[in-house]
Amino acid sequence: MPLAGNSTMIGRYSGGFVMTDIDQDRINRDELPFVAPCRKLSPWAPFKWVRLGIKDLLQAPQQSLIYGLAVAILIAVVSLLAWLKGSQWIMFAMLGGFVFLAPLTCIGLYAISAQLERGQPPLMARSLRAAFRRHLGNELIFAIILLVIFLVWARAAVMVTVFFPTEGDITWRDLWPYLAFGSLVGSVFAAVTFSASAFSLPMIMHRDVDSITAIVTSVNAVLRNRLAMLLWLTIIVVGLLLGLVTAFVGLIVIIPVIGYAAWHGYLETIDADKFPRHETGITSVPRNPDL
Repeated sequence: MPLAGNSTMIGRYSGGFVMTDIDQDRINRDELPFVAPCRKLSPWAPFKWVRLGIKDLLQAPQQSLIYGLAVAILIAVVSLLAWLKGSQWIMFAMLGGFVFLAPLTCIGLYAISAQLERGQPPLMARSLRAAFRRHLGNELIFAIILLVIFLVWARAAVMVTVFFPTEGDITWRDLWPYLAFGSLVGSVFAAVTFSASAFSLPMIMHRDVDSITAIVTSVNAVLRNRLAMLLWLTIIVVGLLLGLVTAFVGLIVIIPVIGYAAWHGYLETIDADKFPRHETGITSVPRNPDL
């Protein structure tokens, strides 16, 4: 199986093939494409990603549930603080803003999936090291971008409450300006953030690329697969809502499935073979096609 940089198979590693890119040190980064090409997806492709995500969860149940529990507790604590220190509207704004920050919480899950498809034991320590240390520079740039969007969203969400009626008996007729304007504002923020983050962080984990290339690649792939990505966004939103209505308990399972599914969605959508592998870490070893 040819890979960028004239790869050569040299042995086995943890039950899977080890392949080394022997010419990686001779890659001229000035000649790399500005954006990785994307494949045309079936509109129903996200359902396949979810099935693969569930499979990964079943292969690494302990790591998955621990990770999901940690994220669920984080969301619950932030929501509780927003309720106690602010108001219910601030809490709803924080919960809505989680859609923007969700990709960051799934970085470690990408690493678990990457280990499974290489026949490696899915170690939590290795996943966290790969997620928050090896690629920290590019991830921090991306995190700052998402944080700025989140803060602007939080401010906009609070401002939208001026349209909420406060006098007399409130009817749906009184609520429609608030709901319509809030939905419009939220849709704009969600569309921008989703397009930029759908595949960018998995690409940073998978290949040695900068944040701008990963973001442009993600936006390009989303625009070229609108129906599939609309379905994927719907699955994410519905999953998060189910997690919230179960008092955050459902998020313990839903977050890992979404994270694993996002990784498999990236692998199916983005053709990143022209970009070099990381020199060290989980993704320095190619995937085992038999797994």
